[in-house]
Amino acid sequence: MKYQQYISLIFSLFLCSGIAAQNAAKKITIHAKNISLKEAFFQIEQQTGYSIAYEQSTLDLKKKISLSLEDADINKVLKEALKDTNHTYEIKGYHIIISPLKEKTQEKKLLTQAIKGIVIDESSEQPVAFANVSIANGSNLGATTDSSGHFIIRNVPIGRYDIQATFIGYEPRTIGEVVVTSAKEVYLKIPLKENVLLLEEVVVRPNIDKTSTVNTMALTGGRMLTVEEASRFAGGFDDPARLVSSFAGVSGGLNSNALVIRGNSPQFTQWRMEGVEIPNPTHYADMTGLGGGLLTGLSSNVLGNSDFYNGAFPAEYTNALGGVFDMSMRNGNTDKYEHAFQVGVWGLDLASEGPVSKKHNSSYLFNYRYSFSGISDAISGTNEGLDYQDVAFKFNFPTKKAGTFTFWGVGLSDKVLQKEEEDSTKWEYASDKQRSNNKFTKGMFGVGHKIYINDNTYLKSSLATTYSKVHGTIEQLDKKLNYHRMADVKNSHTDIIVSSYLNKKFRGNHTNRTGFTFTRLSYNLDFNKSNKPGLSAGKR
Repeated sequence: MKYQQYISLIFSLFLCSGIAAQNAAKKITIHAKNISLKEAFFQIEQQTGYSIAYEQSTLDLKKKISLSLEDADINKVLKEALKDTNHTYEIKGYHIIISPLKEKTQEKKLLTQAIKGIVIDESSEQPVAFANVSIANGSNLGATTDSSGHFIIRNVPIGRYDIQATFIGYEPRTIGEVVVTSAKEVYLKIPLKENVLLLEEVVVRPNIDKTSTVNTMALTGGRMLTVEEASRFAGGFDDPARLVSSFAGVSGGLNSNALVIRGNSPQFTQWRMEGVEIPNPTHYADMTGLGGGLLTGLSSNVLGNSDFYNGAFPAEYTNALGGVFDMSMRNGNTDKYEHAFQVGVWGLDLASEGPVSKKHNSSYLFNYRYSFSGISDAISGTNEGLDYQDVAFKFNFPTKKAGTFTFWGVGLSDKVLQKEEEDSTKWEYASDKQRSNNKFTKGMFGVGHKIYINDNTYLKSSLATTYSKVHGTIEQLDKKLNYHRMADVKNSHTDIIVSSYLNKKFRGNHTNRTGFTFTRLSYNLDFNKSNKPGLSAGKR
């Protein structure tokens, strides 16, 4: 009896396998648009003889799909039908079992971002069309610039990459250590230097040359640095001035970002923004009079690539003996709006950028920072200690025939209040019974214009005004604990700057730049001193 049951069981399994094989061999034809998943299952069952089982609570049977399949096998049809449903299938005999994907088998979505920018000729600043831009970290991601030199590499996983640009007749250029985050798109401006050497055989290798500068007229003594470098190196505090203190011939300190270049005073370092000379854009730079301050007043959210020179300046840099810091602000995103709110070591940082007009590729960039100490004073009402804030913005308006117009501005406001020693028994010096209130204000605003006369010539002009003011007061207690004004000093100066130059590229190794700079300086010094000198005695 058992023998007959075994024979019957084997025969049943063989019969089921045969039916399943016949069903799997059947071809399915479905041409339908916007049919429900339930209707697709019904047609599969009708054409193959399979029965489909599923759990209704996990599967949306009303989901609309479109299928266009001719004589397809069952596996291909099921894969197309279940695409984007997070479900899989399993064929057992003449049954098809639909089940949800397990969490471990679901495809993990990586955080990605886009890298966009423009590739230009280093000398003429004309866009380089159809150049190759790729990620040099072993990735196959890349793009080709369009007729206007722009490129975009999409779906780049977040991380740190080297971006390489190449084109026939130009030396390869690699921008190293580019940080890609999910919060904001990355924008790069990649200049390529024309290769004037003609060789029978050329071996192309990527070249990461940070000794080159953004300014093509500099032959030596300069180095380009990125804001990302300042944020990555220990002790940088997002401050380019602290970063360059590690360069040869430059010394600095932890308490200040003052730069002593080849033994020169920090006061002899020139600061520039968007091609014009500006006051030192550093918080509390005017407190000691030595040219150094606490930290930069320009957030890393707005700064672009900058040039630092410790000698052999190009002719356009005047009024500088120690060094030159030539900075620029990047343009805002022209495709979408991006906003960021950051909490850092120094305080709060609010940034916003986006298109003003997508049709005309115009954009804005805005950033505001406020110190933690200032917030603490505002909450507690003490109004004591350091209180600083800064704001920066840039608007970029390209036109078809009139060139590109830019409007930019930077503002800094610093306050420091020092009180007297409350315990009069500890008074030894005049400073112990004095309180001081110092305010530092700086503002810079400029309008820039750049127009291409032909493929090898452009004209760049700037009109800017800068304002800087220091107001300090000192009050001292007398024996009756009454305050007397000991000093009231106001020092301000206003500059109006007009500059323009014509840049012409004659050939690969010959570029001429001719221009002028006109600066009108206006000073105002109001120094008031106490008429009670007896109060300022050295000891009590």
